[in-house]
Amino acid sequence: MKDNAQEYINSMAEKRGYVLEYHKVLAANDFDVMEAANGVVNAAYLKDRLLSKKTKELIFVASLVVSRAPKAQIQSHIKVGLDLGLSPQELLEAIEIALPEAGIVAFQAGVEAWAEVVDAKRIEPTVKTNDFTRG
Repeated sequence: MKDNAQEYINSMAEKRGYVLEYHKVLAANDFDVMEAANGVVNAAYLKDRLLSKKTKELIFVASLVVSRAPKAQIQSHIKVGLDLGLSPQELLEAIEIALPEAGIVAFQAGVEAWAEVVDAKRIEPTVKTNDFTRG
């Protein structure tokens, strides 16, 4: 079973371009559920259907932001989108769609994830401000 699980994870990495932590855990601990969960993702997201891969990736990024997915998961899909040829601005616009539906906290997390991946420019204030970035 372990060899099958390793081959499966390797195949996922080659096909998707990434593997998430939960994939690794499930492959090692409950391979049947890993296969079932990946089957759903394959049918809805990875399989060529009517929507282009770029469109699916924009929808995926927006849905991850709305659902407040972990930053690493959002960033993995931003990277896939960039690899598919989406521009940083297109991805940002997908994230911005989350604002009215998911609220400012989800939106801010999405923008932060995006900014780290694309090394976004920033404008710093030239006047004294409080530093809210310190914990």
